[in-house]
Amino acid sequence: MSSDFDFDHELLTELVETPGVPGYEDLIRALVRDELGPHVDQLRSDSMGNLVGTIEGATPGYEVVVAAHVDEIGFMIKHVDDEGFLELDALGGWDPRVLRAQRVTVHTDDEPLPGIIGAVPPHTLTEEQKESIPEVKDVRIDVGLDAETVEERVSVGDLVTMDGRLGRVGDCLTAKSLDNRVSVLAMIEAARRLDDPDVTVHLAATTQEEVGLRGASALGVDLDPDLVLAIDTTVANDVPGFDPGEQVTQLGDGAAIKLKDSSVITNHKLHRRIREVAEDRDIEYQLEVLPAGGTDTGGLQRAGGARPAGAISVPTRYLHTPTESVHHGDVAATIDLLVATLETEDGTHDYTL
Repeated sequence: MSSDFDFDHELLTELVETPGVPGYEDLIRALVRDELGPHVDQLRSDSMGNLVGTIEGATPGYEVVVAAHVDEIGFMIKHVDDEGFLELDALGGWDPRVLRAQRVTVHTDDEPLPGIIGAVPPHTLTEEQKESIPEVKDVRIDVGLDAETVEERVSVGDLVTMDGRLGRVGDCLTAKSLDNRVSVLAMIEAARRLDDPDVTVHLAATTQEEVGLRGASALGVDLDPDLVLAIDTTVANDVPGFDPGEQVTQLGDGAAIKLKDSSVITNHKLHRRIREVAEDRDIEYQLEVLPAGGTDTGGLQRAGGARPAGAISVPTRYLHTPTESVHHGDVAATIDLLVATLETEDGTHDYTL
């Protein structure tokens, strides 16, 4: 299945299927630590859970941070009712319309429990119920156990992730948490491929992005880099119902070079240089103007002072759903463009405006 991929498909599978909601990224951080460790000169984490692998540059004095957040959207149990059903508090931005009739995993202290978010048969609903707008607070998880057993095994504060394993659909890969594990893969691949860079490169697996860019904002102060580059997914509304101007990006057209989103207007000298690198290396790319949504780029750009910031994005259909989808060629292009950008950064480019 993976022989025609230009990247480590097996690792992407493991990254996607390892749980890690905001603030509780322990398992995914451990996996990234194991993968980064052999390819960096130094590896450390902080009290927010950010993990940073540093590759020392040939010429000291100029530092670049590459950030890819490891957290995925999920839930925290806020109440177990008398019948044994679980009430949720969202960790990240969920559209409640996609939650009905989904499989989930409840992560308890003892072992993971499979669960479902049920959907009442439509022919039993009143007209008022059919027309109501769903909200996350109305969602309940059914773990198929009696109330007494649920009370013994599930606690307030336990975490929930969607059940969305990595699969292939045509030229695309689909799963939950491709946002942002596909970018974490790109960062790990960059660590494997970078050979004696001119500048010091900090490869940062950041935390709590999905709840407000919190890990990156703190990390930008602690590291105080000269240049920041975030890797994340972006919207690809190249599906029926959207006009061309609403699509943002298209699957199969290459890596996306970010111009703006709700959190950042990228440094135009930097995004032009990234574009030149793509053209010099014959890497397919497209330009991204995202009208809503933020990334670690914004958190890093102004944390502790002004600094040049840019981003490379993986076009993704159906973001923040259990069926997020990316094109394998766009993933490969994102990795190639990230590596090429870092290889050609020598600390002499003037990004001041």
